[in-house]
Amino acid sequence: MVTEPVDWREQRKQKLAQLAALGLPYHPTRFRVSHLAAQVRESFDQLEGHDVGVAGRLMAVNHMGKAAFLRLQDVSGRIQVYVKRDAVGDDLWEYYRLLDRGDLLGARGSVFKTRTGEVTVEARELVLLQKSYLPLPEKFHGLHDRETRYRRRYLDLIANDESRSLALKRSRLVSAVRNFLDRRDFVEVETPILQPIYGGGAANPFVTHYDVFDSDVYLRIADELYLKRLIVGGLERVYEIAKDFRNEGLSRKHNPEFTMLELYQAYADYDDMMRLLEEMTAAAATHINGSTTVEFDGEVIELRPPWRRISFDDAMREYAGLDLSADPDAATVIRYGKERNVVVSDDMSRGRALDQIWSTLVEPRLIQPTYAVDYPIDFPGSTLARVSSANPNRVERFEAFMGGIEIANAFTELNDPFEQADRFKFMAEVTGEERDNPFDQDFITALDYGMPPTGGLGVGIDRLAMILTGAEHIRETILFPFLRPREDESC
Repeated sequence: MVTEPVDWREQRKQKLAQLAALGLPYHPTRFRVSHLAAQVRESFDQLEGHDVGVAGRLMAVNHMGKAAFLRLQDVSGRIQVYVKRDAVGDDLWEYYRLLDRGDLLGARGSVFKTRTGEVTVEARELVLLQKSYLPLPEKFHGLHDRETRYRRRYLDLIANDESRSLALKRSRLVSAVRNFLDRRDFVEVETPILQPIYGGGAANPFVTHYDVFDSDVYLRIADELYLKRLIVGGLERVYEIAKDFRNEGLSRKHNPEFTMLELYQAYADYDDMMRLLEEMTAAAATHINGSTTVEFDGEVIELRPPWRRISFDDAMREYAGLDLSADPDAATVIRYGKERNVVVSDDMSRGRALDQIWSTLVEPRLIQPTYAVDYPIDFPGSTLARVSSANPNRVERFEAFMGGIEIANAFTELNDPFEQADRFKFMAEVTGEERDNPFDQDFITALDYGMPPTGGLGVGIDRLAMILTGAEHIRETILFPFLRPREDESC
C-alpha cells in the first residue's frame, strides 16, 4: 500500500484557519516577555504565586484529559506551562488543541511547582505568536545527521541543546576577548576585507573583480599589514576580530572563511605576546566554563599560566627525532621526511618540508598548552618576524598549541624596511613561495617612516572555541560553515 506524502503546510494552514475562527488573538506583532525560562526556574522563591510572561517554541505536549503540560523552549532553556480547561475556558482550551509542536507561543500566568517539584507557569493566557508549517525533527531524538545539521543550522539549534550551548559559549568567548583587550587599552579597529595586494600570511586568496577600476582584488588572507600601518601611525595597541579567507582545503581544523583575532602592541616583543595570550585564554575559559580546565579529545587540558615553552629545534628533536643543530639542507630534510612516511616531495623548499614534518610528527603530540619558539627563518610564515639576536637562522616567533592543534602565531615584528624588503624577495625566490602577487611596497614605505619595536599575535577564534567547548570539528564552532554544494541546493 502506497501512502501519500503529508502536505504539512496545507494541513497546518487549515489548523490556523480553524484557530482564527475562534476569534481569539494570534500572530500578534509583539508579546511582552517578563522572564526567560531559566530566570523563572532560578528565581522560583521570589516568583512563586506571581504572574510572569514567557515565550518560546512548543517542543512537547503531555495531554492529561482536561489538562495538559506544554514545554516551551527559549534561548535559556525550557519551561513547563500548565493549561487547565476549567481555568482557561472552553474557547482557549480549543485554541490550545489546535497548536502544533514547533509553534511559537506566548504564555502568561502564575508560577508554581508541581508535585514532582518542577517549576511551572499555570497559563491563564496563551497566544500563538507564529505558526510552524513544517514539523520539527523527531521528538526527543534531536537532529544528528551532520550534513543536515550544518546545512539547516536553524533546525540544529532548535533540536540540539548542545549546539545552542556551543553557539552561546562562542559568543561569550569573543566578548571575553574583547573585554580583556579593552581593559588593557587596546583599540578595536577595522581594516579592508577587499585588498588590491594580499599579504600578511602564506595562503592562496579568493579573487574577485572591481568593475569600476577594471581590476582584480582579493579577499584578505590576514589583517597584519594594515594593522601594522596603524602602529606606524601612533595607535600603539590595536586589535581586530575579523573574517579572513583562504582558498584552501576543508578539514577538521580548516574552513575557508574563518575568524581571527590579530593584535599589535608597540614597545613589546614575542615574550609579551606569550604572557598576554596565556592570560587572555585562561580568562576566557573561566568566563565561559567557570574553570581553566577543559576536556578536549578525551584529554584534560589545563590552561592556567604559565604555559610550557620549548624551542622549535628541541621539539623537532624530541617528537620527530630530527636534529636541526647543523641546519641540514632541503635534500636531507626531504629524505628524512620520506623515511618516516611524511608527505614531502623533491621539489619542496626546505621550509615546506620542515612544515610537513612538524605538522605530521610534532603538532599532534602537543596536548597541554605549549609555546614552540624560535622558528627557522625559511619556515613558512616567518617573513615578517624579526631575526633572533642569538641565531641569524632563527626568528623571534612562536606558535601556540593545545590539544594537538595550533591556535596562535606570534612574532617580534620585523620593523626594518630594508630587511623586510629583502625578506619578501627571499621568501619568493629562495623558498619556493612564488606568487603572481607583488609584495606590498606601501607597507615598506610605512616602515620607512619608522615602526616602534612591536609584538604581534594572531589567534584562530574558531580553533580556540573548539578547545574551550570540546567541539569535535571546526564546523561545530561556526554557525554557517562552508559545505560542498549539493545538486538540490545552492550552498
